[in-house]
Amino acid sequence: MSHADVEVLQRETCFKGFYRLDRLHLRHRQFAGGMGPQLSRELFVRHDAVCVLPYDPQRDRVVLIEQFRVGAMDKSANPWLLELVAGLIDKDEEPEEVAHREAEEEADLQLSALWPITQYYPSPGGSDERVYLYLGRCDSEGVGGVHGLAEEGEDIRVHVWPLQDALQAVKDGRINNAASIIALQWLALNRAEVRGQWS
Repeated sequence: MSHADVEVLQRETCFKGFYRLDRLHLRHRQFAGGMGPQLSRELFVRHDAVCVLPYDPQRDRVVLIEQFRVGAMDKSANPWLLELVAGLIDKDEEPEEVAHREAEEEADLQLSALWPITQYYPSPGGSDERVYLYLGRCDSEGVGGVHGLAEEGEDIRVHVWPLQDALQAVKDGRINNAASIIALQWLALNRAEVRGQWS
């Protein structure tokens, strides 16, 4: 099936701020062949995002950031999450440019190379956000501290962990957000190839 199998009858904007909420009235072709009934769906319209896992292949260490996340406040004992460096594509720039910019802003870190991991939709049932996920080569020696842009209210603590400790934190549930889990598991599967090319 394709876009030709979706009929948008009406689209209205319910809210517009930094993000937008639209309501769509639509029908789509069903697997039996005919068009289905009219549906009403709310869509959270977001900028696409870039997430990058900084990795030091010489020392086999990853750089993670920790910051407060309002989305985890009501459902978590600790709303300060361990995450990847990340940012939104909210200007006319390529995903790779965002990866380098955010690594500098959030972790005071220079990335010497990027390895594309994948692109994915974190919640396509209600949001159009797409995430560009990368591994970034870095030198983790001396990395740490608290960073972020004050004008954006960022207060970001930087951690440098052995890869095995980060993978254990995924297993234990201490790292509990999709981008971090996907990137760390990808690195676990592809570590030998990455170290072979980047060392």
